[in-house]
Order: sequence, then structure tokens, then C-alpha cells
Amino acid sequence: MATGSNIRTYFEGRWHDGDAPIMNAADHGAWLGSTVFDGARFVKGKSPDLDRHCARVNASAEALMITPTRTVDEMLEIIEEGLTAYGPDAAVYIRPMYWGLDGDATAIVPEPGRTGFAICLEEIPMAPEGASVTLGRTRFRRPVMEDAVVNAKAGCLYPNNARMLREVRARGFGNALVADAMGNVAESATANVFIAKDGAVLTPVANGTFLAGITRARHIANLRADGVEVIETVLTFDDVAAADEVFLSGNMNKVTPVTGFEDISYQVGPLTKRARSLYWDWAASL
Repeated sequence: MATGSNIRTYFEGRWHDGDAPIMNAADHGAWLGSTVFDGARFVKGKSPDLDRHCARVNASAEALMITPTRTVDEMLEIIEEGLTAYGPDAAVYIRPMYWGLDGDATAIVPEPGRTGFAICLEEIPMAPEGASVTLGRTRFRRPVMEDAVVNAKAGCLYPNNARMLREVRARGFGNALVADAMGNVAESATANVFIAKDGAVLTPVANGTFLAGITRARHIANLRADGVEVIETVLTFDDVAAADEVFLSGNMNKVTPVTGFEDISYQVGPLTKRARSLYWDWAASL
């Protein structure tokens, strides 16, 4: 199912207009889940950190034991060509992806060097000014390396996120605040999480149960360069409840203010606004 509109698909060496079919029923990725992807944004004529997203999809492929077939520079060139079909004011989601084609004699292990590759571009608007989200607790947790390929942005991880969202939406919340295997805060179901308390910004330390995002790292660098204390630490759900501000960080919308967590309400505060402003100032400087 397409999320956006005006889709273009790069597959088998050329760009196709529309949501082109790219996978066969017997492909390893189709029936055994060896799919990885990454997501970048083209917004206001810029593609912030696109090279890092391309590098991460290659790292994700290797983590899932499938062989990446494009260098970062090759992907950047392909994407640049594809984006020429969009106007400078378009908001485009950029999704490079790999999947396994064949398995070994057991069928389970992907065959090295037999990898599908595609890039999907689709227009998806940025969230409107003033958009925010509320968070609820979920019984579902982020797995650890011994249980799942948490070091990859892998399609097989997302059914767990989907049931987190289904559970909290049934209670009227927009997103889930998720625990790691130890019961501490990991992230939301769709993005990394930050809190602000007494003038400092805190975020869960990367402990191998969630992807410490590229946009997360950019916010940390921007805020620290602007003189804000940013602490990567263990956060409890009580810490979030006692926060002055809470916001989410992800590629899709960069900064999403949180206005509620269970029965706690928050204002969209100065550090949330500062993180957003610093990000767009940095992006405009590229």
C-alpha cells in the first residue's frame, strides 16, 4: 500500500513512474522477510543527511546477511536523478531498500550476492505547523540482539511496532512509549524520544535495543553546539512523567512535540521549539 502520492520507483537500472512491482513470490524477502530499507527526506530543496541514510541501508543489509549492491555514491547519484521529477517545494520521502532473492540449501539463510535493490520516492507532506502527539504505555517491548536483528532497519521488526500502535490507539493515544527489555524507556513506536528537565535535554542511551537515529544524532549535535546540555542516559517512565517537555525525533517529521503521556499533559516548550529551529537552520545551511 502506498503511503504518499506521485510515486517513482528505481528498479533494474532505471526509473519507473508509479508504484512499480519489484518482488517475486519466491524471492527470499517475500516469504522469509529478508527486507531492509531506510528513509530520508527531500524538503525545501534539501536532502539532509541523505548520505548517512544510504550508508545505513547498506549496514542494515549486512546485518540481515544480504549483500548490498550499491555504494553510497551510486545511490546518491540515482536519487539525485529521480528527484529531478519533483519541484523544489515538494516534500518527498526517499526509501532505498534491499531484499534477499535466493536462499541456501535450507532456504532460510539468504544466498550471498543475490540481492534485490530498489528506491522508492513518494510525496508525503511534512506534518502541519502545530501538530503534536500523545503517548500511551504498551505491554509490547523492544527486543534485544539475541532475539531479533535490532541493529538493522528491517521490515521484519515492524509488526511489533504495529501492535504497539494498535494497542495504544484503542485507548485514544497517538503513539506508544515503549520499554526496552529491562523495562526502561527505549523510544516511541515510530521515533526516538527526548525529554527536557530543568533546562537540560535527556534521551535514552543507545543500548542495542533500538536504532539510535540519524536525526536523533543531528539534534544532539545541534543542541550541544548551541550550548544546551544533552545527556544520553537511562530514562524511566517516571522520568518522562516528571519532564517539563517531551518530543519525538524521526526522519519523517524531524521534531514532533508530545502534549500528553497517559494522564500527564505537557506544553510545547522552549527546548522543543529550539531543537526544531536549530534543525531547520542547519538544513538550510547545506
